[in-house]
This record gives sequence, structure tokens and C-alpha cells, in this order.
Amino acid sequence: MLTFLSRLPVTPSAAFFLLLAAVIGAAPAAAAPDDPAADGAAPALEQRLEHEGIAVEMRLEPLTPHPDGKLREGDDVRVRFAIRDTTSGTPLSSLYPAAWMDRLPVDDLLEPPKACKEKVAGFIGGTLLAQPELDLNVYYVLALNEDATITVVDPLFGFGGSKLLDLIFLKSNGEDWVLDEERQRLYVSMPDAGQVAVISLADWRVIRNVDAGPRPRRLALAGDGRYLWAASAAPGGDGGSGVVVIDADRLAPVAAIETGAGEHDLVLSADDRLAFVTNRDAGTVSVIDVRSLRKVADVATDRDPTSIAYSAMARAAYVTHRAAGTIVAVDGDGRRVVARMQVAPGVEAIRFAPGERVALAVNPETDEVYVVSAAQNRVVQTADVEDRPDQVAFTDELAYVRHQGSEIVLMIPLGDLGIAGRPVPVVDFPGGQHPPGRTDHPSLAPGIVQAPGATAVLISNPEDGLIYYYKEGMAAPMGHFKNYGRRPRAVAVVDRSLEEREPGVYETTVKLRRPGRYDLAFFLDAPQLTHCFPFEVEPDPEAQRAEAAARPLAIEPLIEQREVPVAAETVLRFRLKDPKTQTPRSDLTDLRAMVMRVPGTWHARLPASAAGDGLYEARFTPPSAGIYYVFLESFAAGLEVRDSSFVAIEAVERPAAAAAGDGSPGD
Repeated sequence: MLTFLSRLPVTPSAAFFLLLAAVIGAAPAAAAPDDPAADGAAPALEQRLEHEGIAVEMRLEPLTPHPDGKLREGDDVRVRFAIRDTTSGTPLSSLYPAAWMDRLPVDDLLEPPKACKEKVAGFIGGTLLAQPELDLNVYYVLALNEDATITVVDPLFGFGGSKLLDLIFLKSNGEDWVLDEERQRLYVSMPDAGQVAVISLADWRVIRNVDAGPRPRRLALAGDGRYLWAASAAPGGDGGSGVVVIDADRLAPVAAIETGAGEHDLVLSADDRLAFVTNRDAGTVSVIDVRSLRKVADVATDRDPTSIAYSAMARAAYVTHRAAGTIVAVDGDGRRVVARMQVAPGVEAIRFAPGERVALAVNPETDEVYVVSAAQNRVVQTADVEDRPDQVAFTDELAYVRHQGSEIVLMIPLGDLGIAGRPVPVVDFPGGQHPPGRTDHPSLAPGIVQAPGATAVLISNPEDGLIYYYKEGMAAPMGHFKNYGRRPRAVAVVDRSLEEREPGVYETTVKLRRPGRYDLAFFLDAPQLTHCFPFEVEPDPEAQRAEAAARPLAIEPLIEQREVPVAAETVLRFRLKDPKTQTPRSDLTDLRAMVMRVPGTWHARLPASAAGDGLYEARFTPPSAGIYYVFLESFAAGLEVRDSSFVAIEAVERPAAAAAGDGSPGD
């Protein structure tokens, strides 16, 4: 089993222990004179830090702002760090910042907060005793399964492989999926349901199933996020075959555009002006004007158009034809065929490599991969591969070829592609125990994707029931993630880490889970900088009322003295009410107070007796000095320890003179 650590912003030459040493040894980051943390002023949504020639501007921006400008629990918030040189104002690009949100103690009697650099060192260390409220340096792995579910896995949990975060249930099997640019939503086509599932990535919840015509399969999302396109085909060649356009803001269809008969693939031009839709039975490609949502042309290409990809460099869409054995380039502006390349019948999926200079098309019938030059509009290389290649995926440096008949995954260096006549070099590794492309329920979605922040890929393997992690340069996968008994047909990554959106500006988006006081801990390894930005999250009144109403009991602590002497009996008092009617509950005979000393393992369960009018008392004698948490539980009332907010008290040693009763002068 592979051991995974939290994703850290390390340079290629930096090792983990060097990073940890840098944190512990880093000089304290002094706040700028106008930093709210410097003079104790209430923190704002924007704060600035200057330290040794570096300026860091922190901004927390709700995606849906409140009139009072405050942050509230449940808000989706954009976290933004702008990093510049203080002398020249030049943005500092290609850095690797890390950040965590740490919720501070709610009670003043708790142990003092750790110093910022000590706190950050604990987060980097990844121990279970130093867990932040939100880690802004992680990614999650999603698997599209054969049983109409999506598993959500945290591959970086602790030191032991993976952790199942959630299981999302769909109305029917998913076929294709696409993430939005802000990483807030996932759209999943469901052919059998005739709908597209819209999933919130903040809480892994299906927020709506949108009608998308008969049997929607391929999805495409416009670059600006405005329109989601779903290719839809009525069974038996009936009417209604084409694309459905969904408004991504209103989550409702705005257009249904008939194109031609048969199954469809679709692609958008790089500038989102045009949509290209293949019509398999009609032998055409429909060109749609995105602005007017109107079909402007049907271009006859060849028999059985199967797969399509777009090159911004060539300003053309490239279409494979399985039955005809051709690859055809279509100029959308000219609405005509500009090139026709003869290969062999059986050619299927085509995808462009980064830069869109070359495309790779697979042929499962002949076990070949064709290299198409967008500049020359011709096939310039052909590679013999393993049994039945069916998908191609890319990283920055390599192309990965998956197979239906072999467990071998082939890697092709992109730098060797596009030169006519040059042999295509391949390197291989096993993508599991069984062929990763073999399944009774194939998906259009990728089965190989790049892992964030690394020269590595994730590979879904349905028959193995696993997702493999392969790092470039290795002879075999470094490890795997469990899929918890389900067969993964496709894999995707939701990257929650800070990403450089423009020079010197690093952003991510998170959901604020709970109200309270927080530190936004910021760390930069080179140059070294550690700082904690304070901020507050207000409670959401509606959420608070709903949560209170859902609790079995309303608990009112009546503990006046939070500092008590060691070895002396203390009475712990609470008043309990019905959360809906607010009437006292005096009928509980099994109420107990659970007292825990922190840190440590000492705990005790103490009976609580009724004293009338909903008042209960438990008697507690602290055995030693320290902080104690007090919870309540009652099985008769359905109150579990985890449902009970704790009260903290501190036990202290009394001075010897005070204990003897003569520690102060008499009158």
C-alpha cells in the first residue's frame, strides 16, 4: 500500500523533511503596521502582510456576498493570496504557497493557541493531533462507478492510503462528466434517466437533475461556464436527436437543437463561438452558432462519424469515422471540409495533446495509434500498440494509451510526436492486474487523469476495483486507492489546492463549515514565510435554528465557576428543555455527564440527578490539574455525546497556604 502525505507545495528538488525543517526554523513573520493582527483590531476580509521584501495580500470573498459584508457559516468563499515584491511591485509567480483554516477554541479556558509556525509545522507533519478545520492543499478523487454511484475519496488522509469521504447516488448510471472552472459543480450525464445530475462539490450533494433530452451522453461546458451542452439521441432514429443547451446559472434547458440522425459526439471551439456535433447515421457534422443557439450548417464528412476534437491552432475540428476509416478536418468558419486523411476502418477516439499541435487517434481493430499534425493536416506517424487501444490521456510531457485487451498502459513522449517518418517511442507499465479499459459498461469519461501538482496520473481499473497512482519514471504504479467494493469506470480529480490564476495571484474556493474564530495559516517555503491571518465566521441564524430544532434536547449550562480546585467536589448543573416547545425536561432517569481530561485518556461517566424544573446536577471531583470537557448523554432522550456541545472547566492546584486556611493576614 502506498503511503501518501498531504499535498505540499514543494519544488521538485525539495524533500518533505527539508520543508518541515524550513517551517520550524523560519523567522517569525512580522505583521505590517496596518495589519489588523498587529494592534488587535477586528480582522477584515482583506489583510496585508509585509515581511523581508515580500507583500502578501489576503482576501476572503464570499461568492454570494451578504449586505453586511460578513462571512457566515455555509458560505462558499474564494480564498485569494496576491504575492508581490515590495520594492518593485512585481508579482511573484511560480511559487508554491500552502494554507489552512484553523478553528480556534471556543472557550477561554482551553489551552492557549499554538504559535503560528508551530501550528503550521503540525499541519505539514500531517498528524491526527494537528488537523485543521479546512486544508487548502488537498485534492479529492472521484470514481464514476458501474452501479449508478460516485465515490469520493481523500487519497491523502493521514499516512495510510485513502479515506472514503462520501458516496453520491445517481438516478441511473453516469456516462460522461465535466467540472466547472470554479470547481464548485460537477455535471454528470445519465442516459437512462434522460437527465444531467448537478452535484455541489462543497458537500457532495446532488442539487438538481436537469432534463436533457433522450439519452444524453457527451457533455461539454463553455469556457465562461454559461452553457452546458449535452448530446442527446432519440432511440431508433426518432426526432429530437441533437443537443440540449442548459443554462448553468438557472440549471434549466434554454434550447434543444436538432442536428442529425444517430449517436453524437460534440466539441466547442476554443473561443466558445461554435459548437460541432457529429451525427453518426447522417454522416455529417453540424455547426452551431453559440451566440444565437442556432444551427448554421451541416457539413457532410464521411460514413459513421465517431469522435471529434478541436484545435485552436488549426481553427478546425477533426472527426474520426469508424466505418470509413478516415479522419476529416472541418473548418467551422468556412463550414467545409479542409482535409481528409485515410487511415484504417475501426478508428475511434481522437484527442489533442497540450498545445493542440498534434492529435492522437486510436484504432482498437488494428491496434494502432495515429499521430495527426494540425499544421500539416495529415497523419505523420503511426504507432503499433497493445491489444485494443481505446483511450488517450495527456500530461505535460507524455501521452498515455489505455487498452481494452491488455493491462499495459503505454507512454509516448510528446516531444517525439509530429515529425513525419520518425519512429514513435513507447514505454509501458502495468495499469493493474486486469486491462483498465475492459468493462461491460464503458464510459465516455476519461479513465486516466493527471494528478494535481505532480508528474503522475490516476488510472481507474474496473475489474480490479481500484484506482492506481502512477508517477512518471517508475516501472509500476506506486500504489492504489480503494474504491470500497465498487467498479470504477472513470476517474476525475477535484483540486482544492491554491492555484495560480494570474501572475502572483493564488486562489482556491472552500465552504465555511462552522461559525467561530479562525486563523488562516499561510506558508511559503521559498522564500520562507509563515503567518496566520485572523478572521471570524458568523453563525447562520436559519442554520442554527434548524440545527437546534433537530437536537433531541436544548442544553443550558449553569456552571458559574469555570476554574475549580483539584480534589474538591464540584457540582455541575445543567437545565434541559424540549428544543421545539422550550418546556423543561425533568423526566430523564439515565442522564449522565461524561467528563474527559484533555490532552490525555482519563474520562469518567457521572450520574446526573433531577432537581426540578429541568435542572440536573452531577458531582465531579477533579483528580489532577488540567482542562476537562463535560458532555451530556441520555439514551432515553436520544442524546449522544457527539450531539452534546461541551463545556470546559479548568482544575488548578490550590496554594498550600490557601489549602491550610491561613494564607492571608487576619483582620
